[in-house]
Amino acid sequence: MSAPFSPQEIASEGIKPEEYEEIVSRLGRHPNKAELGMFGVMWSEHCCYKNSRPLLKQFPITGERILVGPGENAGVVDLGNGLRLAFKIESHNHPSAVEPFQGAATGVGGILRDIFTMGARPIAILNSLRFGNLDDARNRRIFTGVVEGISHYGNCVGVPTVGGEVYFDPAYSGNPLVNAMALGLMETTEIVKSGAKGIGNPVLYVGSTTGRDGMGGASFASAELTDQSMDDRPAVQVGDPFLEKSLIEACLEAFKTGAVVAAQDMGAAGITCSTSEMAAKGGVGIELDLDKIPVRETGMIPYEYLLSESQERMLFVAEKGREQELIEIFHRWGLQAVIAGTVIEEPIVRILFKGEIAANIPATALADNTPIYHRELLTESPTYAIEAGKWTEENLPACTVQGIDSKTWNDILLQILDTPTIASKRWVYRQYDHQVQNNTVILPGGADAAVIRVRPIDADPRTATIGVAATTDCNGRYVYLDPYEGAKAAVAEAARNLSCVGAEPLAVTDNLNFGSPENPVGYWQLASACRGIADGCREMSTPVTGGNVSLYNETVDSNGNPQPIYPTPVIGMVGLIPDITKVCGQAWQNEGDLIYLLGSSVIPTLGGSEYINTIHSTIAGKPPIVDFEIERLVQKACREGIRQGWIKSAHDCAEGGIAVTLAECCIGSHLGASVELDLKTRLDTLLFGESASRIIVSVNPELQSVWENYLTENLGQNWKKIGQVTLNSTLKISSEQTLIDLSVTQMQDNWTNAIARRLEQ
Repeated sequence: MSAPFSPQEIASEGIKPEEYEEIVSRLGRHPNKAELGMFGVMWSEHCCYKNSRPLLKQFPITGERILVGPGENAGVVDLGNGLRLAFKIESHNHPSAVEPFQGAATGVGGILRDIFTMGARPIAILNSLRFGNLDDARNRRIFTGVVEGISHYGNCVGVPTVGGEVYFDPAYSGNPLVNAMALGLMETTEIVKSGAKGIGNPVLYVGSTTGRDGMGGASFASAELTDQSMDDRPAVQVGDPFLEKSLIEACLEAFKTGAVVAAQDMGAAGITCSTSEMAAKGGVGIELDLDKIPVRETGMIPYEYLLSESQERMLFVAEKGREQELIEIFHRWGLQAVIAGTVIEEPIVRILFKGEIAANIPATALADNTPIYHRELLTESPTYAIEAGKWTEENLPACTVQGIDSKTWNDILLQILDTPTIASKRWVYRQYDHQVQNNTVILPGGADAAVIRVRPIDADPRTATIGVAATTDCNGRYVYLDPYEGAKAAVAEAARNLSCVGAEPLAVTDNLNFGSPENPVGYWQLASACRGIADGCREMSTPVTGGNVSLYNETVDSNGNPQPIYPTPVIGMVGLIPDITKVCGQAWQNEGDLIYLLGSSVIPTLGGSEYINTIHSTIAGKPPIVDFEIERLVQKACREGIRQGWIKSAHDCAEGGIAVTLAECCIGSHLGASVELDLKTRLDTLLFGESASRIIVSVNPELQSVWENYLTENLGQNWKKIGQVTLNSTLKISSEQTLIDLSVTQMQDNWTNAIARRLEQ
């Protein structure tokens, strides 16, 4: 019998010809329209990771603090004393490109559901954002819309947005990255899992109604963006944060009854994903009647029910006989709650509609026994990386004490501080409610990582001072130039940022944002970066508990050529703070405090730096290579110094090098600094070269002896006292002769207003 669909119809579902043949083989027949759509979304990269799953297997996923690893809605780590933290990161890139406000807002809503589905109360949100340059009107529209969407949803639902990162680069023009991370504190005794159990147990649909919004969103997220993508606006969901707030409370109340056997968020692929994944994980089947589903639109057909990604919806398996108890809880919160199906013994997803079978598919065929592509890996680096790697600092003009070309070092520092990637993100985070719940210890912009107070449970005094820190990190330019080393650097920087607030790094959730894996260069970037993450996480003892893969992040130019983003494997990392009274930020605290450079033996490089990008319009060279032995020692010294009360401020030397780091310490406090640096390199490398494993800290001079004795014993010669905090509100950097001499006011104006100035164009 010939296929009931044309090749164009099959392709429109994101299914390749050979995949359609496999579907027919699995079913023993041709699928109907609804079933074809179900396979289309579940066999998309967004849901089944068919190109990336073999690469993800190399990640370390176990550790003494890991309670839940990959495979569930979120990872869970043990904080000790009965405290358990759930956390996860996910992307909403393509929806945000075509509908920035709703795309970003529903990204926040979706990641929050992943958290409270586990039985955890959301306590914080972070985000990792990438946009094209703000001199382009479309990029400005996307940027402002995304920020507005994040702030709207987070502020309304009552979860603080406490940190993150924002980069701007032409590589992300038209294809922004919107990665949302959330943290939650477990409230239920048992962690709620998603595998269905108990033959005959009722399946409950709870939350909002189902409409046609978000149709095929998973497939949309797994295709490159073209001019026609704007026509895919129906693939963008519409969220209701006030309804989600009710859903949080209702779910947590329901979980505490013990009557919920399993729970699954209806995220990507909606009813299709939740039914098939719950059935497959439990080794059972689910029969669901679409006539029971509460709808907000009339005339919907099975295809639309099954592919809708309407927001704020959940699927529960309840204990038989206790379903009414759960339904009453949701009704009390003003939410929908109906018995829509049953757990069955046969391991299939059976969908009923108007008394007939609308779909009948083996659960594993949709959820885990999906296509896997083992693509051939390039045997050597692609041409662009080889050519970029040939670049050296000798390609730059000669520099003197006065500067380079016609620019002084003062001019150059001010120009870099005025770069949106480096500049203050105050325009962004002032729109977020970062203090709701009253647990935010350090406000956004004040430290290298967010710090959240963990409220005592059952008045246990042992938990009274416990806190958690969280960060998101990745330098896409580094990963582009060397995916393996760049990914390792992202892991190291995330851990370093946690150490800079005094937190012990615990675990990772990653968001792998890449171009097409069907392009040999794109797959090489993905595979190399995954290997780098795996090695970096092993070195830092931070297992991966889960995450998200977002591929096909490409736009198509006027000539029909794909233009991929920089490979951007964002690392979300959480850390434990034993005592939140012993943390610190990045700003100087007191006049006269001594300034130290930890990791002073590490030689910086200009390869891939913000300096050569901003000042010389060059993207080339080899990015910094992490020496993990030094990295671990430096981070341990920083954490110990903070916990002992020796260190008053700590700031990672990252983008912009030591000059930008010192400037930010001054701006945050409006105190100055007088610093003397050893000249081991070119002057521009000395000031603006970047590296791993370097941290600037300040210490009370009364503690100089005990601090330096500790450093000598634990860091050897890998530290140096480089200066002192001053009251004159001037940053002075010298190396035998004065190189930089700027007032804090001058630096602050450029740094604080850079983004706002560009938005006023």
